[in-house]
Amino acid sequence: MPTQYWRSAETVERLKQLERPGFAVEFLRRNPDYQQDYARMLRQAARGQAQAEAARATVARRWGLRFRP
Repeated sequence: MPTQYWRSAETVERLKQLERPGFAVEFLRRNPDYQQDYARMLRQAARGQAQAEAARATVARRWGLRFRP
């Protein structure tokens, strides 16, 4: 669901159908702080500044997430 349409009537209806985890994901991915944190983690892992698993674990702890393997 593209973030630019989050206020559309269609999107609102889709959000109403989500269970809590799905709604939480939609809410979180629109959070600018989370977007910046996640992008920073990807950059660090790509540059070798952080082990990919350690970087993911840090972001997961900070945001209360569990990334799929």
